[in-house]
Amino acid sequence: MKRLSDIGVGHTVVIKSFENNDIFLKLMEMGCVPGEKVRVEQKAPLGDPIAISVSGYNLSLRLDEARNIFVEEVS
Repeated sequence: MKRLSDIGVGHTVVIKSFENNDIFLKLMEMGCVPGEKVRVEQKAPLGDPIAISVSGYNLSLRLDEARNIFVEEVS
């Protein structure tokens, strides 16, 4: 599995799990739940933050938040 922070712009992935349970509730409230498809839309020039599309809306995540999300590429 890869981390969401390592996924390139334009790629779609599926959320599999979270590394840090402290951030789990916050991410779930934003629509980042296991099984949900996520598309990386943009990355800031220095890589932080990143913009993703999830559950029909755009969301900005800090890189440290994205590192806690394990994903798999959509086949």
